[in-house]
Amino acid sequence: MLMNLALTAAALLLLATVLLCWPRRMKAGQQLDRKTLFAEKLALLSDARDLGELSDSDFAVAAAELKNQFLAPLPDAQLLQGHSARSGLLALLLLTVLTAVLYASTGQYRALDDWQQAQENLPAFGERALLGKGEPLNDAELAQFALGLRTKLATSGDDAVAWFVLGRIWFSQGQIPESIEAFEKALGLTPERVNLLVSYAQALMVEGSEESVKKAAKSLGTVLSKDAGNVDALSMLALIAQQRGDVKEARAAWEVLLAQLPKDDPRYAQVQQQLAQLESQQQIPQPTAPAEAGPVLNVTLTIPQAVADANAGATLFVFARATQGMPLPVAVQKLQLKAGTMQIQLDNSHSMQPDWNLSAVDSVTVGARISRSGSATPDPTDLQLKSAPLTLTAAAQQVELSF
Repeated sequence: MLMNLALTAAALLLLATVLLCWPRRMKAGQQLDRKTLFAEKLALLSDARDLGELSDSDFAVAAAELKNQFLAPLPDAQLLQGHSARSGLLALLLLTVLTAVLYASTGQYRALDDWQQAQENLPAFGERALLGKGEPLNDAELAQFALGLRTKLATSGDDAVAWFVLGRIWFSQGQIPESIEAFEKALGLTPERVNLLVSYAQALMVEGSEESVKKAAKSLGTVLSKDAGNVDALSMLALIAQQRGDVKEARAAWEVLLAQLPKDDPRYAQVQQQLAQLESQQQIPQPTAPAEAGPVLNVTLTIPQAVADANAGATLFVFARATQGMPLPVAVQKLQLKAGTMQIQLDNSHSMQPDWNLSAVDSVTVGARISRSGSATPDPTDLQLKSAPLTLTAAAQQVELSF
C-alpha cells in the first residue's frame, strides 16, 4: 500500500510539472508583460514564505535576485523562454518540498503502517487476548488490536464479540464513555449475555452518575435472574447498595456473596471486611476484623471551608492510581464533600476490579477530586490534586493532601 501511495505521489508531481511548464513553453515566443511575470514569481516566493518553506531572510535574498533578473535587459524571446523554464522548475521544486513537509508532518504514512499491522496481526492478537495464548498484549498492541477491531466492524458490519472486546480494551485504557457505547452496541445484538452485562455494569459504575448507577443495577439484576450465584454481580450490587446507604440490602448481598466463596478465596476476607464496615456504620460494637493482607493507605485530607462552600453538594473521590499500567484506580472511595480534615482509608476492599487492587501494583499516586456532577469520569473543571509517587509496603502508610 505504501508503494502504491508513493507511485500516486510521483504521478501527481509529474502532472504538476506538465501543468506548470507547458503553458510557459507555449508563450515563450510571445511578448509577455514582464511586470505580470515578475508579480507571478514574487507571489510564488511569498506563498513559500507563508507556508514556512522559506525563512524571511531567504525570501529577501530570493526576491532581490528575482528583481535583478527582471531589471536586466531581455534581448530576445529565447531568454524569455529560459526564464519561463526556470520559473517552472522553481515552482516544481517548491511543490515537491511542500508536499514532502506536509506528508511528514501529518504522519499519514505512520497511520497507514499502523493500520496495515493491525489488520495483519488481528487474528494473533485475538488468540493472545481471548484464548490466553502467548504473552499478554502490551499497551501498543492493545491500541493496534482496537484499531483492527474498529476496521473489522466498519468493513464487515456489527459483531457482538468484536464490540464486547473493543469495550473491554477501552475500559482497561480508562476510556469509560467509549467502552459504555461499545458494550451497548454489543447488547443490542446479544442482550442477555452474562459476561457482557457484567462488564457493562462495571463501566457504568465507574462512570458513576446517578443514571449510570441505576442502569448498572438493572443490568446486574438481569445477570442474577440467570445466574443467582454470580460473584461479580453480587459484589457490585452490594457496592451499589452500600453507596446508596441501604445497609440492609448491602448486608444481604454481601452475606449471599460470602456463602458463594470458598474460605481460601482472597475475596472472602474482603467481603468479611465489608460486612464489618457495615456494622461499624450502624454503630454496633464489633470486634476489630483482622485486616486483609495487602497495602493500606491512611489519607489525611484537608478541605478549607471556602472550597466546600464553592462546591456545595459536590462529590469527593479519594483514590489511588498505579504509576504504571491501567489508569483505572486500584482503590477509590466516594464521599460527600465537607469542610475540615478527613481521615480516609484505602485498601484492597476499595478496588473496582478483583484483580486490580493495591496488592497488584508496586507504586501509586494518591489523589482527591471534587466532582460537581458526581460522575466518576473526570471533568476538566473538577478540582483535583495528587501526591508524589509512593512505593507501597506491607505496613500502613500515611498520606497528607490539602486543597
